[in-house]
Amino acid sequence: MSNENKDTACPVKCSVGGQAVIEGVMMRGPEKVAVAVRQANGEIIVDVKPVSSIRDKYPILKKPLLRGVIALFESLSDGMKALSYSAQVSGEEDEQMDSTEMAMTIAFSVVLAVGLFIVIPTWSMRFLHTLTNDPMKLNLAEGFMRMFIFLSYITAISSMDDIQRVFQYHGAEHKTIYTYEAGLPLEVENVRPFSTLHPRCGTNFLMIVMLISMFIFTFLGWPNLIERILSRVVLMPVIAGVSYEIIRFAGAHVDNSLVRAAIMPGLLLQKLTTRQPDDSQIEVAIASLKAVLPEYQEEGEENAE
Repeated sequence: MSNENKDTACPVKCSVGGQAVIEGVMMRGPEKVAVAVRQANGEIIVDVKPVSSIRDKYPILKKPLLRGVIALFESLSDGMKALSYSAQVSGEEDEQMDSTEMAMTIAFSVVLAVGLFIVIPTWSMRFLHTLTNDPMKLNLAEGFMRMFIFLSYITAISSMDDIQRVFQYHGAEHKTIYTYEAGLPLEVENVRPFSTLHPRCGTNFLMIVMLISMFIFTFLGWPNLIERILSRVVLMPVIAGVSYEIIRFAGAHVDNSLVRAAIMPGLLLQKLTTRQPDDSQIEVAIASLKAVLPEYQEEGEENAE
């Protein structure tokens, strides 16, 4: 997830987040976002841009719940841009998507997600009406169906060779962030021993969204199909906002045993969405993270002098 820290000096460790892309890693720091990609010739290319958020223009959007909704959409947009860039640099695509193609791709992704995780689960409950008319039981059954579809989807894509490469970079991203948070120099030998499972991971966020939606939807009754679909779509920003706050809290209190127990399902799910990276993939993640950390930029300026 994206960070909230805007202090350039970072007197404490900056809050950083990232995402695996095609043959690379995107990292987002307090003021910059970087995408590091390894080209076919072995060279690592790093693209660095300033962080831009609508929350800086409208501070009210930094308030709890609202900030989670904005962070979700901005992460989706940044992620799509990073994927497009990495595909072009790594040689998977001839050129990057323009803004229109990006908007269409995001729109298609949202429609696909609504159809797969909202329409199909609630529509399929029609077959349970012969067994029960209890709204609470039907909503719970719908939640379990949604979870089943989600886990089946993750399991299916995790068996694809290209996706496994991305999942290795996902593991490299987590290990590198852990190393930074532990206060160790960003070097391959320091990164290698850390876990590939991180409490602030987007996978963890999605699992929390699934669980929170299952709880909330249970109390909505059982209106007709169209009303059920609309109610779930309308409430998704609220659920995303709540889930974001839970992720933030968990990231700050990860040593608490109750918090660890609460986020355990998401950590276990990361066993599907991360793989152990090799040293060359760790090098890419390190290059991306260094590009967004003020202390490494200052260090580079001093060496240049």
